[in-house]
Amino acid sequence: MFEVVAFYLFATLTVVMFCITVFTNNALYALSSLAAGMIFISAFFFLLDAEFLGAVQIVVYTGAVMALYAFGMMFFDSLSLVKEKIKNPRLVFLLSGLIALLIVIIFISPIIGQNVQANLPIHPEWGNTQDVGVVLFTKYLIPFEVAAIMLLVAMVGGIILAGKRMNTSYTQLSENQIEEQKEDL
Repeated sequence: MFEVVAFYLFATLTVVMFCITVFTNNALYALSSLAAGMIFISAFFFLLDAEFLGAVQIVVYTGAVMALYAFGMMFFDSLSLVKEKIKNPRLVFLLSGLIALLIVIIFISPIIGQNVQANLPIHPEWGNTQDVGVVLFTKYLIPFEVAAIMLLVAMVGGIILAGKRMNTSYTQLSENQIEEQKEDL
């Protein structure tokens, strides 16, 4: 009975938070309600005894992705009008069709995959986190390492792009030189 009540409570709260995200005009309210909705989604994982995925949902999405959104919103003027001009409508149509096809596949895949069996046994005495670790670091070690390398390359690329104008050290400049540098920007 507890699970049913908790499910409906978290489902209602999640939908309300995401509706606030979509329909509000205030960027700060949208960002806060998006973070709250992602935290409520993690509650579903905890209800399903998937503690590891719930913790990852909170740490990765609510922490890292929301910090990224917050930094992105600081760089944009959210009150200015956005004028879009589509240069290649065929590409937009093709990408929209591919996304729609992907969504259909995502919704149909649980029906098709009902007969799929796990290759590695589940150990109820270990717990969810240990089972994920065993599968991740045995069967999926190479994809895990490739994903880590891709994230490292993205991080280095972001640092390079952010540091293009950092060719001088402000610690070795006088106050007048720092002011001149600011005026040049």
